[in-house]
Amino acid sequence: MNDTVVTLYDARELARTPGYAYAASVPPGIRLIHLAGACPLNLDGTTAAIGDYAGQAAKCVENLELALRAAGATIDDVVSTRVLVATTRQGDLGAVWDVVHAAFADHEVPSTLFGVTVLGYDDQLVEIEAVAAVAD
Repeated sequence: MNDTVVTLYDARELARTPGYAYAASVPPGIRLIHLAGACPLNLDGTTAAIGDYAGQAAKCVENLELALRAAGATIDDVVSTRVLVATTRQGDLGAVWDVVHAAFADHEVPSTLFGVTVLGYDDQLVEIEAVAAVAD
């Protein structure tokens, strides 16, 4: 990520959590790209990795990267994410987060991870929304 495009903030009044960014900002004139939720769908529209939280998370990341590329961005340009997981179990949330966190590597962005009741496609367990910032 270009440090002149995004500023990450640590909130000293909040819990110190390694690998956790609380907020990010971009300067005026930067183009924001708002991506719809990346779903674990194969090219033919079928759901990938049925029953596999980590497998669906990996497919979501793959589809997210394709959408970013189509918009002229990369995963390093992402400034925030929301990761939705159809579950009531923290273990499932952790399995998904491990995949997402690994995909972003050292590129830490403010993210929200939460369990939801149901997602839109048959057998869908994971969806990842993102916002990217690109200097034109």
